[in-house]
Amino acid sequence: MSVSVSQNITQVYTKIKDNIGKVIVGKEDTIDMLLVSMLCGGHVLLEDVPGTGKTMLIKSLAASVGCSFKRIQFTPDLLPSDITGINFFNMKKSEFEFVPGPIFANIVLADEINRATPKTQSGLLECMEEGQTTIDGKTYRLAAPFMVIATQNPVENMGTFPLPEAQLDRFLMKGSMEYPNHIEGVNILERFDKASPLETLSPVVTEQELCRAIEELPKVYVCRELMSYITNIVERTRKYPKVILGVSPRGALSLMRASKGYAAIAGRNYVIPDDVKRAAHPVLDHRIMLENSARIHKNAAYNVIEDILGMVTVPTEAVFEER
Repeated sequence: MSVSVSQNITQVYTKIKDNIGKVIVGKEDTIDMLLVSMLCGGHVLLEDVPGTGKTMLIKSLAASVGCSFKRIQFTPDLLPSDITGINFFNMKKSEFEFVPGPIFANIVLADEINRATPKTQSGLLECMEEGQTTIDGKTYRLAAPFMVIATQNPVENMGTFPLPEAQLDRFLMKGSMEYPNHIEGVNILERFDKASPLETLSPVVTEQELCRAIEELPKVYVCRELMSYITNIVERTRKYPKVILGVSPRGALSLMRASKGYAAIAGRNYVIPDDVKRAAHPVLDHRIMLENSARIHKNAAYNVIEDILGMVTVPTEAVFEER
């Protein structure tokens, strides 16, 4: 018998996506990427020019789920303690009290993350990887579920600090909104003509329902042939010309997790090659480092991964569903 995955995952996905669709026009792939990352317990980096709806999308997601939400506006003078919290001395009680920072929320929006200094950016590392933060020698567990969605503007370099590779690797997926087409542009104007539909958005999924869906995702089955397929893709990134840093084992695990997520939202309890291909770009593009001569080309990382996907043999005779 195949692994049984509850319909709860599909129901949670459908409810949230339909609710977000009341605000966001189009952007099906970006919405799916966010929801898959949420089901995988991962984090997302959205990179695009201002005004494309990154923050609106994240707020719509947060409003659709019965979880706590906090927004952090990253600036050069932001300190790590502004994110994690501080211990302050209460004069009345003559003792220190801990005041939690905005990181103690289920969904955290790190807006314009590349405007903060590397010291502040590093304050997120432990939170994103371990689900905890250490303040004055004491470790505090973060709320579950926990998800960081960061945004950054790729066209402005003044006053910004590019994320280091270690920080980028903590993001399960990276994507963009991109400009709408003509029809979507007209629909946006029509939808926001009199008021923002975000103001009337209400939760359609409880925190408990989301947690159950997250707990069920690991049950999605991945056959050994597909594990070999994922490994071949990752290994090829380490040997590809002009790639000076390939994908790590953490990246391979992330690709497998994301593939499970795409299988689950498609209503399947097992992964097929198309799930891996769909997850490949948002999971792998930001995990490879190219030579300077290759970076100048538009969509260079995307083209490298696309080329690798065409080079690696896809398993066709494997039994993808567990018997």
